[in-house]
Amino acid sequence: MADDLIINDQLTIPAGELLITASRSSGPGGQHVNKTDTRIQVRWNVNDSAVLSDNQRRLLRRNLSTRLTESGDLLIACDTNRSQRRNREEALQRMAALVREALIPPKPRKKTKPSRAMKEKRLQEKKQRGQVKKGRGKPHDSD
Repeated sequence: MADDLIINDQLTIPAGELLITASRSSGPGGQHVNKTDTRIQVRWNVNDSAVLSDNQRRLLRRNLSTRLTESGDLLIACDTNRSQRRNREEALQRMAALVREALIPPKPRKKTKPSRAMKEKRLQEKKQRGQVKKGRGKPHDSD
C-alpha cells in the first residue's frame, strides 16, 4: 500500500501496524502554533509485529533496547517543521532509518592472540618501567 513504511528490500511495515498521532508542537509557528496539531508521533510495536522474523525481532530488541518501551513500542516524534505533513514524513523516515540500522547483524568477533614477540616486548617494557621507578627512590649512603 501507499502508506506502508519500506525499510529495505526484504522488510516493509504495513500501515496498520503504525500508530500515528498528532499533538501540539512547541516548535516554530507564531500564533499559528497554538491552534494546530503539527507534532507527529509514530508508534510501532516490535513484539506484536507480524512482518518480523524471530531473528529480526531479536536484533531489534537488542539494538533498540534503550529506545523501546516496556511493552515493546518504538516511539519516534518530530516537531521540527510547521507542517504536519512534513513532520509525518520526517518521523517515518527517521523510524525507517533507525530500524534499518538496527537490523544490521553484528560482525562476529575474531579471537586474537598476542604474538610471542609482543609478549616479550611487553615484559621488557614492564622491566624497564620498574627500573625507572626503582631509580626514583632516595639515594643510599654507601660509606
